[in-house]
Amino acid sequence: MSPSGKPRPLSLMFLLGMGLASERIGCPSGCSCQYLEVNCTGQQLREFPAAIPLDTRQLILAANNVSYLPALELSFLADLVYLDCRKNLLGDDLDFTFIGVAKLVYLDLSFNNLTQVTFSTFSHLLSLVVLKISDNPNLVSVEKDAFANNTWLRHLDLSRTGLTFLDTNTVRDLPNLRFLGLSDNLWHCNCSFLDFITWMTESNVHFPDADNITCYTPEGLRALKMPAVEAELHFSCLTQLYKQDYIFLCLIGFCIFFAGTVVAWLAGICAVVYEFHTSKGEEEEEEEEDT
Repeated sequence: MSPSGKPRPLSLMFLLGMGLASERIGCPSGCSCQYLEVNCTGQQLREFPAAIPLDTRQLILAANNVSYLPALELSFLADLVYLDCRKNLLGDDLDFTFIGVAKLVYLDLSFNNLTQVTFSTFSHLLSLVVLKISDNPNLVSVEKDAFANNTWLRHLDLSRTGLTFLDTNTVRDLPNLRFLGLSDNLWHCNCSFLDFITWMTESNVHFPDADNITCYTPEGLRALKMPAVEAELHFSCLTQLYKQDYIFLCLIGFCIFFAGTVVAWLAGICAVVYEFHTSKGEEEEEEEEDT
């Protein structure tokens, strides 16, 4: 019955019943489910939850103890566009984990135990716009082509990790990148990093928390901000010679000296041989004339 006392239309009651049923049926234990959304935040889960509705588009697994994302179970969620896995125990190898969720737009893997990012980690996420992998203290390696296929990537957060170096090509070739988090990392500001720092000053990318994007090593540059250290590196890398440079120049000089000595020696031998044959020929001609 409706509030007015009139009976509800059968079709409306059926739809309401179906809506309530959809919220109860197929929802993982301990999680809350709404239309196209499953929220399992803070449920102390140790494994990826089972019985997730296949039409789920938003899955939140934040603040659990999940250490592994099964690629097969994820592939069943082909319409997933939002995945929040922050504050878990994910680590080691995530290669090919997201091969079946190509529609994913938002991915949060912050506060985990990631150790590396390779080309195969996110290469299948062609629609990815936001990627957060900050606060992974064991993350020490991001391959140069790690985001080569993520051309729609707009927001990338690599803050508070164990990274000491990032190849310029890793981010320079992302045409839609607008936000790049790099703060509180252990950046090693040597000559190899000069190209990346120069790119930072010339690009249109916004660097949030820029005051904390500083050098960690070497000791002489510690705590200097990235843009400010560019002038220091330009001077030390482009105008000064290091020990190996002097050794190289000495080797080049020795090679030139040795080559010149050999050439002079050969020229001397040739001159002596020529003089010998010339004088011998003249003697033979004189003997012929005498006879």
